[in-house]
Amino acid sequence: MQTVVSEKEAWNFPEGHEIAPGRTTLRALGGGNRYEVYLVWDERHFSVMVAKILRPDLVDEEYALRGLRREMEALEALAHPVLLRAFDAYIEGPHPHVVVEHLEGPTLRRLIRKGGRLPLEQTLPLGLHVASVIHYMAAEGWVHLDLKPDNLVMGIPPRVIDLSLARTTERAKRLTDYIGTNAYMPPEQCNPRGDVGPPADVWGLGATLYHAVAGKLPFRRPRSREPGAPLEDRFPQLEDEPRPWPIPVPGALSDAILSCLEKDPLARPTAAELATRLQPLVAELPSKLVFGRRGPQRMG
Repeated sequence: MQTVVSEKEAWNFPEGHEIAPGRTTLRALGGGNRYEVYLVWDERHFSVMVAKILRPDLVDEEYALRGLRREMEALEALAHPVLLRAFDAYIEGPHPHVVVEHLEGPTLRRLIRKGGRLPLEQTLPLGLHVASVIHYMAAEGWVHLDLKPDNLVMGIPPRVIDLSLARTTERAKRLTDYIGTNAYMPPEQCNPRGDVGPPADVWGLGATLYHAVAGKLPFRRPRSREPGAPLEDRFPQLEDEPRPWPIPVPGALSDAILSCLEKDPLARPTAAELATRLQPLVAELPSKLVFGRRGPQRMG
């Protein structure tokens, strides 16, 4: 399931539209296949927040409402400094949505599109922070299943967002069809056979870091995107090895990232092991950076 901007029905709420008692829209921020995302004013919290609202054609679909409940369940169960915070859910009303904090800063996807490869001063701390999140989630019995540049907001610290696909590890083991974003899914998530678990998030982080360091995806384009095509044609990671680095990459960093992309989940490092490998590389960085809307700015 690739994340794309949906051409389905849209709410097109004007400024000031009430989506729940005391909660009004300010402006649209974007959206995807299932949701529209709005900046909203919440009177109870007396604060600007973000609402993920089911699209109009999905408000009566039980599978979509179930996904919204599942996301809220994950957000309520998990609390980490690098993880998005949720404050409320409004599932049964005419505009089913969850309300999360408003984060300043661009996504990693936007930075890559704007400037290509990220400097190591930015990529290494990002990897360390996200590794801490997936280590925490695994310890709490959860997996994210959709780590990718779109779901990382670059701030201090960076933040992991969008838990719409997150599941407990027990539920992840029961997956029978692929979910996620094609280019960042490990082999076992492309073709689930009861072995989807925390190593899947390590793969997602590895693919994301490869993209940030190289400015390119780690695997070639799929031969087909048609749902009925053979899995090997849709998911090159099932049979290919990662592409050679297009630029020189420090050996320790290259080894750490490529180890995350091992086909066998048991051959990958745990998130804690990955963090341990990244820590000395972060410690060697010459200076600190401030992350903002314009990307990194060197301090000192």
